[in-house]
Amino acid sequence: MTDQVHFEVFGNLGVITLNRPKALNALTTEMCAAITKTMLAWEEDTRIGAVLVQGAGDRAFCAGGDIIMLHDSGKARDGRAEEFWRVEYALNDLIYRYKKPYISLIDGIVMGGGVGLSVHGRYRIAGDNTLFAMPETGIGYFPDVGGTYFLPRLGKAIGNWLGMTGARLKTAQTYALGIANAYIPTERHGDVITALSKAQLDGSDIAVLNILETLVQAPPKFEALPSVIEAFAKDTPAEILRALHADDSEWAQKQASLLHSKSPLAVCITFEALRQGAHLNFRDAMCQELGISLAFMTTQDFYEGVRAAVIDKDRNPKWSSESLEAVNLSEIERHFIVAKKPLMFLD
Repeated sequence: MTDQVHFEVFGNLGVITLNRPKALNALTTEMCAAITKTMLAWEEDTRIGAVLVQGAGDRAFCAGGDIIMLHDSGKARDGRAEEFWRVEYALNDLIYRYKKPYISLIDGIVMGGGVGLSVHGRYRIAGDNTLFAMPETGIGYFPDVGGTYFLPRLGKAIGNWLGMTGARLKTAQTYALGIANAYIPTERHGDVITALSKAQLDGSDIAVLNILETLVQAPPKFEALPSVIEAFAKDTPAEILRALHADDSEWAQKQASLLHSKSPLAVCITFEALRQGAHLNFRDAMCQELGISLAFMTTQDFYEGVRAAVIDKDRNPKWSSESLEAVNLSEIERHFIVAKKPLMFLD
């Protein structure tokens, strides 16, 4: 096992703690492999009645994956990026179909790979510091880790908004939109583990719910999204942008500005991936995501986006297209290919 993630058993509760607080608990291939191995063992262990995942430190549940490794691997063509995605996506699928209750304490930053570790599980408990986003279009990439499956199921407009702009949600919005399905104040998250560890967890949902209902509180007040959010239900990215420009509200103009700052190619690929993902089952969506991810390894915008955001940090990427209208259709289409090797699921 790796020191980057810890595994403990308290009573009938298996606890996974992501242990890279200085790196905001960003995932590595080794972490995903270790989590998968342990979860498979716990799934068959009659002494384990539920699994809980949390992040070490007070800043993040999990801020994503190792972007620098993906960038460097893609340039070197050494296969590490593909290996990471295969292991990570198989873990996402395991979480999605896990037989026992799976609980995530999503306090602090929840982005990228952290989304994949949480949203596909049954119980997603937000704290006071929850900050959710899928900001991948800002680095010339797309919302993967099952994002093309779960985002459209929040509603077409909401899913497109979150996926295309990388909009950030705090606790109240995260709960109101159904990304989190429970709110427990951060100061009580330790009590969640204590209470569950003392319960007779038998692998059933009712055993977990009996505990959680004693701790769950009403979430903070939610400020409703403006009606112009429906602009994101338009039929093309260009139409969405035009609809936002046509609305003079501050919110609409902010969203338009966000779209202008993202990779036009990545925004268009994200739009199409979400459109198709709305009609795919989870596994087919994950397989399609692998193909898209591998295609991004041959896309200029991914390397430029990572350079501008993470390496040089000049925040001034030079995208391959100047606008959404200028994106070449064939460049979008080539990302939607079947992966050369099937994604291996862990049945």
